[in-house]
Amino acid sequence: MPTTQPLSEPTLRLDEARARRNIARMVDKARAAGIRLRPHFKTHQSHTVGRWFREAGVRAITVSSLAMAEYFAADGWHDITIAFPFHPGMRERANALAGRLRLGITIADVDALAEVTFDAPVALWLKIDVGSHRAGFEAEDVPAMAALLDSLRGRSDLLPGGLLAHAGHSYGLRSATAIGAASRDAMTQLQQIRAQLVGHCDRALQISIGDTPGCATQTTFDGADELRPGNFVFFDLSQWQIGSCGIEDIAVAMACPIVARYPRRGRLVVHGGAVHFSKDSMEFEGERIFGLAVAAEGDGWSTLRPDIRLVAISQEHGQVAAPAEFIEACRPGDTLLLLPVHSCLSADVIGELHTLGGQRLPMMKRWSGVADPNTG
Repeated sequence: MPTTQPLSEPTLRLDEARARRNIARMVDKARAAGIRLRPHFKTHQSHTVGRWFREAGVRAITVSSLAMAEYFAADGWHDITIAFPFHPGMRERANALAGRLRLGITIADVDALAEVTFDAPVALWLKIDVGSHRAGFEAEDVPAMAALLDSLRGRSDLLPGGLLAHAGHSYGLRSATAIGAASRDAMTQLQQIRAQLVGHCDRALQISIGDTPGCATQTTFDGADELRPGNFVFFDLSQWQIGSCGIEDIAVAMACPIVARYPRRGRLVVHGGAVHFSKDSMEFEGERIFGLAVAAEGDGWSTLRPDIRLVAISQEHGQVAAPAEFIEACRPGDTLLLLPVHSCLSADVIGELHTLGGQRLPMMKRWSGVADPNTG
């Protein structure tokens, strides 16, 4: 099952066909629902993968930072919403972006805009906490939202866009039925808030939602104007466990060199630690794991090997629990393929992708300041 292709260090392999299939599926779903798709690009952070979305007809995107907005603006994206809450320290760089493209910012605190002005129009989205309790206005804060919208009357630099939410609590659910109930509850909250804000704004407020479990498992999004999922392009073990995808949909796997074998204690050591996978973990069959192995097949991978588990990590080391006979069949230098628990963080910490065809795709953290010449 391990491959003998030599590697000097871990690499995050990307199955382009799976990623493109995931993109096409979400594009078709949004189109069928008559809703704008504004995918979150924090998962892949790649000019080349971004172009796969563009080829599929996507024209508007979501990012999680100013740096990410600047990175994708350099590759020709002209409609970008920064979903991370705005604060005054972001003003200078946001102002520069607003002069180049259609920029949206997100507000989670009424004082975040105190004495802030822009030289070009910026769309303002009110972030609403619909249940994850991470950031955003609580549903009961309608008077504060109304006062904020009232304060924008007559301003040409801040244009109300609407209500934006991420139902992050869906990540703790384990069925399409439960996820659907959470999604409907979120939409009910957003529609009720919007109804109460009528008269405080000169334009109709839109509703933007975006969690991969909700967007991947549901087919109707009544009341929404925009979908913003991100993780779906790669998926991962967490999404598989939630029920958002199948193993066959997971488009990335970490290729880790085997460095040592300990059959008597049922362990392999691989080069693959927290600086490659992150420290995100999940509960699997009563055990805390950081990844699961898949069988190599051709240039890619096929079936899951749930008996081969990444069970402990430090900075560079990974400890893999596996059957003794499997360990005895391995040799130092062999490559083990492991699906990550959280593909967004794994991609971010490792910083580059390698397609099954051998193409190296640099990501944002290794950006040179010019567009990636790869065409994808």
